[in-house]
This record gives sequence, structure tokens and C-alpha cells, in this order.
Amino acid sequence: MVIVTDTVYVSRTVQAQVEQLMQWYPVVSVTGPRQSGKSTMLRRLFPDYDYINLERLQNRQAALLDPAGFIEDRPNHLIIDEAQYVPDLFSSIQAVVDEQKIKGEYILSGSQNFLLSKNIQQSLAGRVGIVKMPPLTFSEIVAGTSVIDDLDAVDEFTFRGGYPELVVNSIPSRIYFQNYVDTYIARDVTQFLDVRNRDDFIRFLRLCAENAGQTINYAAMSSVLGVDYRTVKAWISILESSYITFHLQPYHSNGTKRLVKTPKLYFYDTGLLCYLLNIDSSRSMLLDQHFGAIFENMVIAEQLKTHLDRGWEPRLFFYRDQQQREIDLLDFTMPDQHQIVEIKSGRTYHERFSRHLRSVGNELGIPAFHRHVVCRTEMSFRDGDIAIDPVNKWLIDQ
Repeated sequence: MVIVTDTVYVSRTVQAQVEQLMQWYPVVSVTGPRQSGKSTMLRRLFPDYDYINLERLQNRQAALLDPAGFIEDRPNHLIIDEAQYVPDLFSSIQAVVDEQKIKGEYILSGSQNFLLSKNIQQSLAGRVGIVKMPPLTFSEIVAGTSVIDDLDAVDEFTFRGGYPELVVNSIPSRIYFQNYVDTYIARDVTQFLDVRNRDDFIRFLRLCAENAGQTINYAAMSSVLGVDYRTVKAWISILESSYITFHLQPYHSNGTKRLVKTPKLYFYDTGLLCYLLNIDSSRSMLLDQHFGAIFENMVIAEQLKTHLDRGWEPRLFFYRDQQQREIDLLDFTMPDQHQIVEIKSGRTYHERFSRHLRSVGNELGIPAFHRHVVCRTEMSFRDGDIAIDPVNKWLIDQ
């Protein structure tokens, strides 16, 4: 992936969603992982708004001491970053917006979705438009930079990921993610959970990486780490609320029985995943034993991010039944565009990749033109009723 200068701003798909919600709600909440570009986007979109960051101790102390005065003494058009640090602010904001009834008065951003959502539900329910902003997608990078949408660029994107700092700067990904884990992930967890041994949590992160794309086995992880089962569940919960990992649920309907009931674990960003797996280049990634899982993770995460950026509630599943038929991704987000997708990291297509797409597709009523194999082939073609899509084309077309 070609690296561009740090003067480049990559336009975000989610911008349209934010601007629309500002016309409908007095408050808009933008959540997403740390360093995903929330503050940069908001300050660029709304340059006339005052901006204050509650991660700065002086600002936080002032807000904690006098939340009502903190809000009332400032202009109505205000961006509050890391708003979850001062829960009492939400009641003060509620009082102002209920009195003035002005659309787009406040923008709240934060990296802790659980805490931000909890405070919104308690004080601002019905008054807030909610936006989830993940790291950059491959298509956003291609549209906003000099990156060419070829297979090499996809491989480099899979290795480096979509955090804006890594896209617009030449910082080595190892340096960036080492700092990211130390400064943000580990610190956030120790703030919100009782993590007595930081090294145990880092081991847990790496264990999650080794199990990316697999069904979650809390008991096995607990045994490997030597920590309580409930601790593992709590740690995974905080990773989800921090937009580090997400679950892919198994599909089932009234007419089908699931072979498994537990979800699979995936990372929002495969750059972080590669770092946790000690992969140091895109070349070594291609040869790594985990590459198949990394590639699958990337394609599924891109599908999730694309839906979030457009304001759609993702309805993504994997399929596994009693006949041992498995399909990597079922995307039922759009009611009239259900898709089933098999994801393969190789550069050669084999007929066996399509076997379950046909039988399961027929049973679920998925139209033939919505059955896909996404792989690293160079050209698009069809195997009967199955579309074979090069990954670079697939990522751009979604």
C-alpha cells in the first residue's frame, strides 16, 4: 500500500450519516475505537463548533466539579470528546436541549461504547442520533489516497490495517501498535476492570488473536491463561465495547437447527491482529499459518465497517449445520439483498469452494447472483451460478 503524506485527509463515508443526524437530533453521539479519526473528522466537518477533550485532566476536573456550569457557560454548538468520563454532564445537556429544542447543539464522541451508551440511555434517550465509526475501510483509502486497488494493496492493507495514522504516515506498524496496546487498550481495561496483572491481559489479547475466526471457548481460554472464566468473559466484553473485537453469531431460523450456539471472535482491524500475532510484514503474513484466518477476518470486518459507515444495522452470521456444512459469511443486512459468501485466501479457485453455497443457498432462498466466493484471484468469473470475486474488486464494490 502506497503511503501518502500526513497532509492528506481521507474523507469518511460516515460523514454523511453524521451530517444527516445533526438535522434531526439535538445531540449526536459518535463512538468508535481510539485513533479511528473521530475527532479529526468532527472538527473538520464542524469548524465553528467549540471543542473540548475530557481526556485532559484539567477539563475533566472542571466538568466533574460543576457539570451544569461547564455546559451552561459554553456555546450551544459544542463537541465534547471522551464524554463518557463525566456522566453528570449528560443530565446537564438534557436540561439545555429540552429547554432550547435546537437541532445539532451538541456532539459527543467517545471510545468506550458501553459507558457512553449507558449514560445516553439514562439521560438522553430519544434526544440522540448514534453513529458508530470504525477505522478506515479499504475503499475509503483507495478513494482518498494514491493507493491503487490491486491485490498487493489489499495484502498491505490487511497487514497494516485502517487506522488513519498508519494510512497517512510512514510509521512502522509494529511501533504504532505497540504504543496503541500500551497506551490505549491496556490502560482502558485497567481503568474499567480489576486487572491486577497487566501481563496476563496482554497474554489474553494475543490468545484472542490466535483464536480469531474461531468459536469462542471461554473455558479453554480460562485454562490457558490461568484466570477465572468470568474474568475472560469480562475482558472480552471490554474489548467489544472498545471496538477492538466483535462477535459473529451463528445463523439459525425456525426451520434449521444450529450445530453450534457460540459466536466466532473477530478483530475490527487486521493490522492490530497481525501485530498481536507477531507478523512483521505483508510478505511474512502471506506465509504465516494464520493467514487464512487473517484474510477471512479482514473480509468480514470490511463488510461490518461498510454497513456501520452507512448507518445500517449489520446482520452478519456464519453458517454451520448438523450436516457439517459451513459458510463463512451470511449478510442479511439489506432485506432484498441477502448474500452468502465463502472466503478463501488462495489465488486459485477450486470447485469445492462452491459446494455448500449451492445447497445452503437453495434452502435459504438466496438468489444465485447473491452467492459469492471471495478469494485472491486476478479476474472475476462465474462457476455456473456462483460469482468468483477477486478480493480487491469485492472490497470496492460493497
